[in-house]
Amino acid sequence: MARTKRKENDLHPKSAERDSGRLRIFRACGYIRLSVEDGGRPGADTVQNQKELVRSYIEQQEDLQFCGFYCDNGLTGTDFDRPEFARMLQDAEAGKLDCIVVKDLSRFGRSYLETGHYLERMFPSLGVRFVAVSDQFDTQTAQWTDYGSVVPLKNLINELYSRELSKKVSLSLARRQQQGEFIGAWAPYGYQKCADHPHQIEPDQQTAAVVQEIFRQRLSRKSCREIAEDLNARNIPSPSHYHYLKGELKNSRFKDVLWQARTVRNILANQVYLGHMVQGRKRASFYEGKKQQLLPESEWTVVLHTHQPIIEADLFQRVKGMKS
Repeated sequence: MARTKRKENDLHPKSAERDSGRLRIFRACGYIRLSVEDGGRPGADTVQNQKELVRSYIEQQEDLQFCGFYCDNGLTGTDFDRPEFARMLQDAEAGKLDCIVVKDLSRFGRSYLETGHYLERMFPSLGVRFVAVSDQFDTQTAQWTDYGSVVPLKNLINELYSRELSKKVSLSLARRQQQGEFIGAWAPYGYQKCADHPHQIEPDQQTAAVVQEIFRQRLSRKSCREIAEDLNARNIPSPSHYHYLKGELKNSRFKDVLWQARTVRNILANQVYLGHMVQGRKRASFYEGKKQQLLPESEWTVVLHTHQPIIEADLFQRVKGMKS
């Protein structure tokens, strides 16, 4: 009887690779990724859950020795421009690791072409083994055909899924914007999210007074630079510093950000202080990996009278009409 090929990859081969009669031990790292689109969705993978699954798998394999994690949190899987992924490749090239373990292929990447490049070209050239636990895929035991490995079909599915998910997320956000709902991570300076409705905003008494003072100072002919210098001299936290103090911005680089003339200028031009919701100033594409780009004002989404104004319309227009 002719010998038939196995249809599925076996993550637990009966005989592990041996070198000169001794079991080869791979230095295995775990690669973890949580995407922008996954964040906050019910049932989505978490960084901790991925770490626990990957670490547990490595520790159960007699030929794997855990050597650390590389974690890209909040980054899309549609491209490989990720800092921790780059660091992992550098360590692989330096010989610090020779096996990469992920929860599944979608955590590694959703681009069919680029994922195939790494699994079929880059990793073999570096002598790096790759394991996707939930997909039961291991390059050491994978079935290869004349056209490549069995991986591309799953990668193609992941890429199509990413495209459709990105479209759905974008459409959902656009609908919320058109309905006047606030969809930002944190409210504009001078406002705060309503405690009982996170898609609505209300004046923040502490910072609303600063916004009002900025308009009054500008009306008295102070330049934006002079206003910024005055606020800094009085140790009034800038918007970035204020969000850092509230815990909305975690990166310590925002800790000592000072007021700048452009920050004052942006506040003076923002219609949000008239009670209008202004969103959609930037556009990005998760799937295509495009960075955010500024849109012309004619393409912004503006919904009138959605919240309590901080600045009177007459004052706003007078300041707007000032030439210097």
